[in-house]
Amino acid sequence: MLTVICETPGTLRAEQRAAPQRGEGEVLLRVRRVGVCGTDMHIYTGNQPFLSYPRVMGHELSGTVEEAPAGSTLNPGDAVYVMPYLSCGQCRACRQGKTNCCVNIQVLGVHRDGAFTELLAVPQGFVHKADGLTLDQAAMIEFLAIGAHAVRRADVQPGQRVLVVGAGPIGLAAMLFARLRGAEVTALDTREDRLAFAHRHLGIAHVVPVGPGDVPALSGITGGEFFDTVFDATGNARAMERGFGFIAHGGKYVLISIVPGLIAFSDPEFHKREATLLGSRNATTEDFDTVVAAMRAGQVPTDALATHRMPLSKVPSDFAGLLDPAAGVIKAIVEC
Repeated sequence: MLTVICETPGTLRAEQRAAPQRGEGEVLLRVRRVGVCGTDMHIYTGNQPFLSYPRVMGHELSGTVEEAPAGSTLNPGDAVYVMPYLSCGQCRACRQGKTNCCVNIQVLGVHRDGAFTELLAVPQGFVHKADGLTLDQAAMIEFLAIGAHAVRRADVQPGQRVLVVGAGPIGLAAMLFARLRGAEVTALDTREDRLAFAHRHLGIAHVVPVGPGDVPALSGITGGEFFDTVFDATGNARAMERGFGFIAHGGKYVLISIVPGLIAFSDPEFHKREATLLGSRNATTEDFDTVVAAMRAGQVPTDALATHRMPLSKVPSDFAGLLDPAAGVIKAIVEC
């Protein structure tokens, strides 16, 4: 089977591998679609802190069942999506239902080889039917669930003012699910094309480009009070540090981004606001269910989100082009 490997940062190679054998309790999937994520781009550029090379990337996937265990509710040919965070079910986090931050987590495409391949064996508990969804939609559930999880973690309420810094796919997901909860959402980004996308396709009323006038603009939108909840989805340490200044008194700051190393903030400024700082990692089954329900209700503009596609065989030659801002990528889909 064709498999694409990231050998070292900046080096992708295609090779033929033997098909995997389904282990006990596993489902053998034929991979059909794989979404390209910011994590994959960080792996390619050498900025992913939880990974060792070589690695088969890809964790946003949909497929069809080839083989399933006896007695499974899954049958050959079923269209499915995968929760790629393989949690242990035994650690303290898992015992509290926080499988997204399992102590022993194995994320497909990060801690273990992922979906840039034709066949993949996955534990049955992480494979779910994608009834009523297209294969493209099913491959987009995971990144949207990360945004949905961050919004749920912040407990966003109707009428609250929300700022999302970073209008890439994860930031767009946070905007979408904050708006669906009835929040007044503002987007901040360096790229005006992504801000235009958020306004046009997600109905985000306030979009502000990063620049000398951004703080006065954000202050004006909120009457000088700034935001009940700020989400950072930039993957940029400087932006993450700057975001502390946008929190309203009594507000929350949610870091969806992850960067290697340290970030810092002013303790007096943080303290006087009695602000809450939250990390948001991955997603849970509840968040995946939220996304699926929104898709089935026609609330997610998946056709607009899927801006680029390529066959698996073209990934080594064409992947680098996805990093070019001029390409205008929102979500690229690899077809297997």
